[in-house]
Amino acid sequence: MDAMTLFMMAVLAVLVFFMFRNGQKRKKAALELQNQVVVGAHVMTTFGVYGTIKSIDEAENIVVLETSPKNTLKLHRQAIARVVESTAVTPSAGEAIGADLTNLALNPEAESGKLEIDPQFGERKPKNSK
Repeated sequence: MDAMTLFMMAVLAVLVFFMFRNGQKRKKAALELQNQVVVGAHVMTTFGVYGTIKSIDEAENIVVLETSPKNTLKLHRQAIARVVESTAVTPSAGEAIGADLTNLALNPEAESGKLEIDPQFGERKPKNSK
């Protein structure tokens, strides 16, 4: 066998190895998700609807999802994409600048020069501003 044939066989072996490894990872992630799907869990479906699980029928694989008070959906269990963890909400950059502008409007002397939109030392302001 020449070197090129050996190289091609080695590449094929590596590809097959990664295919099996990726399949095992997906299977493990799906099993972990199904273990997290319990009554009372806040979840997101594959089509983007958020809700709380009210009941699970193991025999039929049907989940009753409450999307808002008194509104429920019947879904197949596999339609659950992920379990949503509650996280602390941090303001985005636009919200932070909006809060800075509000503070500046209320107290212009205390906040002068501290905004993200203020020019830095040595920067020039546009000619149309005063």
